[in-house]
Amino acid sequence: MSIKEYQHSLSKQLNNATQTSPSATVLGIALGEDRCLVHMHEVSEVIQTPKITPVSLTQPWFIGMMNVRGNLYSITDLGVFLGGPPTPFNSRSRILLASASYKMNSGFLVNSMLGIRNLSDFQQIENSKNAKNNDTYRYYMDKEQRQWREISLHQIISSDKFLQIAQ
Repeated sequence: MSIKEYQHSLSKQLNNATQTSPSATVLGIALGEDRCLVHMHEVSEVIQTPKITPVSLTQPWFIGMMNVRGNLYSITDLGVFLGGPPTPFNSRSRILLASASYKMNSGFLVNSMLGIRNLSDFQQIENSKNAKNNDTYRYYMDKEQRQWREISLHQIISSDKFLQIAQ
C-alpha cells in the first residue's frame, strides 16, 4: 500500500472520530506561549519525557524514537512542527501519545499540560489576531478572554509534511 493510499484509508476510517461536538472533552496543552486544545479521543496517554534516541538527517521537528513498554514511537516536537520555537525538556514537558486507532505510533512533545476541559466552556471565535490567511485551525476564547487553538493530531499524522521526516 502506498503512502497516499494509506492516508486515504486512514482518513476514511477516522472521519467520524474527528467530528467535533460542543460537549467534547479536550486536553489543554501549552506550546510555547500558545494555548491549544486536543480532543481526548485523539490521545491514548500522556507521559513524562523519557529518553529519546535521536535520528540523523531528519527534519528539525522530528526529535527521534523512544520505547514505551516495548513499542517504538516516533517523537515530534509539536511546537516546532507548527512553526514555533523548540520545546524545552524539563519537569513540565510531556509527550502525548496519539490514539492507537491511528495505527501509527506517534508521540508529540508539548511544553506542559493545562488540564482537561469541556469544549462547551469555550466560545468559538471567527477571526484570530494570530491566524494566518491559510490557517485552518479553529480558535476559541475562554471565560478569562484567553485565546486557544484547536489542534487535530489526526490531521497532523495524515499530512504529507508529517510523513516526510527526512531532510
